Amino acid sequence: MLFEVCLQSVDDAIAAQAGGAQRVELCAALVEGGITPSLGTIRACKEAVEIDIMVMIRPRGGDFDYSEQEFAVMLEDIKVCREIGVAGVVFGLLNRNGEVARTRVQKLVEAAGELSVTFHRAFDVSLNPFAAMETLIELGVDRILTSGQAGTVPEGKEMLRQIVKKADGRIGILPGCGITPENVAELVAYTGVEEFHATAFGTLISAMEHQNPDVYMGIPGLPEYERQVTTASEVKRFMDAVS
Repeated sequence: MLFEVCLQSVDDAIAAQAGGAQRVELCAALVEGGITPSLGTIRACKEAVEIDIMVMIRPRGGDFDYSEQEFAVMLEDIKVCREIGVAGVVFGLLNRNGEVARTRVQKLVEAAGELSVTFHRAFDVSLNPFAAMETLIELGVDRILTSGQAGTVPEGKEMLRQIVKKADGRIGILPGCGITPENVAELVAYTGVEEFHATAFGTLISAMEHQNPDVYMGIPGLPEYERQVTTASEVKRFMDAVS
């Protein structure tokens, strides 16, 4: 059973490898669902760990209907990922009618070349998951990250089971969102998948001695002096649960 850890820093990647994960999805701004990490972060992670690194290719948060300028940025980011030599890239694009943006996805797959390609949870807001899956198979996408068109995998497990059955080994199905060490064994057994995707966070309290809780650098209301980081112990809890 392969565990892909969703994370957002070099330290996170090192912790994921130490805990026994076999692959990571490297993002920035997970509070927005994940966007493309910095070039420096990608390079540093490639140098720091030996496990596979999948890089999120997403220029902004929000929907998956991108402007021409945003699409050009995605192509350039994939080019950089190939030069660095990561294992793969992760992206998702939809037309305004909810169908897979076939032409653009094809261009990104071609740009990825030998890199592995995951179509992310844009799939979960597509008009028809089975039609979307057939399109992605035709375009040569390697796997789909999905919660079964529901808010979480536990809520979407019935649809996920159907998707896995329809896929019939023609494309990888990677369940993600809402998977925990407590439910992972039941979910992978029920859906019949061979890999899963989750965060493995613990809370890190800031070491800052001077703090000003009245000032926000990000979204008002979110804690400024604590953050979620990947821990080797939490990764190991997942691995033990599915061993």
